[in-house]
Amino acid sequence: MIVTDFEREELSTPVNKLNPYLKGIYAPVRKEVTALELEVEGEIPRDLHGAYVRNGPNPLNAPEGMHHWFDGDGMLHGIYFENGKAEYRNRYVRSADHEAEKAGMLDAGGILMPADKSRHPTTYKDTANTDVVLHNGSLMALWYISGQPVRVDARTLETVRTETFSGKLPKNVSAHSKVDPGTGEFVFFDYDLYNPVMSAGVVSKDNELSWFREIELPGPRLPHDMAITENYMVLMDLPVVFTESGIRNGMWQIHQPKGQATRFGVLRKDGTGDVRWFEADPCYIYHGVNAWEEGDEIVFYACKMIPNGLTPDPAYGPYAPMVGVLALQAVLYEWRFNLKTGQTKERPVDDRVTEFPVINLDKTGRDSRYSYHVSIPNTQTQVFDGLVKYDLKTGRGEAHEFGPGRFGSEPAYAARTGAKHEDDGYVISFVFNAETGASEALILDAQDFSSKPLARVKLPQRVPAGFHGTWAPGDQIRAA
Repeated sequence: MIVTDFEREELSTPVNKLNPYLKGIYAPVRKEVTALELEVEGEIPRDLHGAYVRNGPNPLNAPEGMHHWFDGDGMLHGIYFENGKAEYRNRYVRSADHEAEKAGMLDAGGILMPADKSRHPTTYKDTANTDVVLHNGSLMALWYISGQPVRVDARTLETVRTETFSGKLPKNVSAHSKVDPGTGEFVFFDYDLYNPVMSAGVVSKDNELSWFREIELPGPRLPHDMAITENYMVLMDLPVVFTESGIRNGMWQIHQPKGQATRFGVLRKDGTGDVRWFEADPCYIYHGVNAWEEGDEIVFYACKMIPNGLTPDPAYGPYAPMVGVLALQAVLYEWRFNLKTGQTKERPVDDRVTEFPVINLDKTGRDSRYSYHVSIPNTQTQVFDGLVKYDLKTGRGEAHEFGPGRFGSEPAYAARTGAKHEDDGYVISFVFNAETGASEALILDAQDFSSKPLARVKLPQRVPAGFHGTWAPGDQIRAA
């Protein structure tokens, strides 16, 4: 196993000798790199044009106290394809809190530390490390606890500004907000850790705030994702919440109250009318696949959490609870919300453990057939050992395995230039070799998914395990 310089530094802090999310495939990288000549095994398709960009946590400084994997500063890793060639870059997301920490002026910590709710607008350090979406020709890096979006040049990955939508953003924006491919609108939500309210809004394709409203809830909630259709947005009120002592003391302490149902809130995307709530069996959902309208129903596919069955390992010491929660296990489910009757139907689609789903983004909010997920083994720490392509119409899944000791990232679907149908393109993922420390980008033929990659693009440095990515088509990228 390769041990990095950063890893040696982290392990010199006694408490973090026990933290697995600062070691191995999770260990951060120090350098920001630009590499224009990349070695390729195979051949990069010439009709692949655009950028695959993935976000993730990468601490700027060595943590001194308890460190959660989610606390690391956002870092984007991107590979840009054009004319059969590829370029790699990685850059920190220079959020306001990132810059404050560099200047020694940050007044917020991570989620394993007590929160000072009076001093910092987002309670915890806003890292913009979770998601990344393409809107109005450039990227926005987003944070899962709801923070300030950070606008980033999709070609260079350089931070452009903290995005306030011309100063009109009333609060914050959560990760997993969506871009409507038909209108170019950015549809977002926001939630409050310690107050019974959720927010929603829409920003036009020209980056102007169209509307914003707050939605009252029975109590503080911790939603992670949302969905859109052509005419609606789907919000989530899920039965995983802070404990009363967590709320009182500003600590990240969560539980699942008995008897609390899962609720899905359907709201018109033009902001008019009341929210309609649909109840379902209690569950938690990290990531949705897609949603669309079908007659009187809204159809919603997502990955439903299931117990991982793991016993906390005392070898992780005070990090054992964090490790247990991060060993994410979920299966593909379908929900149907009948707008006429108010009834909910739900059913399992597949029993294999898959998560971090992506689709052809041109199908966001529209009837789609294919989704691409990571496969997750039942291990103590979260790793992705392969990919699964689902046919949502049949429920059939086709696997692509990375191979022993090789672990990947959330993929992205990239339509080939002149694509004729939904899966006429490629699936791209960063893959890390745990034995050699080397990383590469795999390019798979979406229609020949289980076969060997069309190309393996060697990267100049390791890409640590991380969170979410996106595809930015070359013809939609504009200089920021």
